[in-house]
Amino acid sequence: MASIDKFKELKSLIDGLEGDAEKFYAKGNSAAGTRVRKGLQDIKTLSQSLRLGIQELKNKK
Repeated sequence: MASIDKFKELKSLIDGLEGDAEKFYAKGNSAAGTRVRKGLQDIKTLSQSLRLGIQELKNKK
């Protein structure tokens, strides 16, 4: 997967969490909180992959 595609996926993941975050914080929905936590973990993993790819490209120059 190209890095720009990963960046777009990251953006999509963040946007997708907004509804569940509102449900958790505004309504106290515990299941939504669990989904937010899982989504944040996915964001962390994807972010790390992006960081490593960027560093690798920088080192090739």
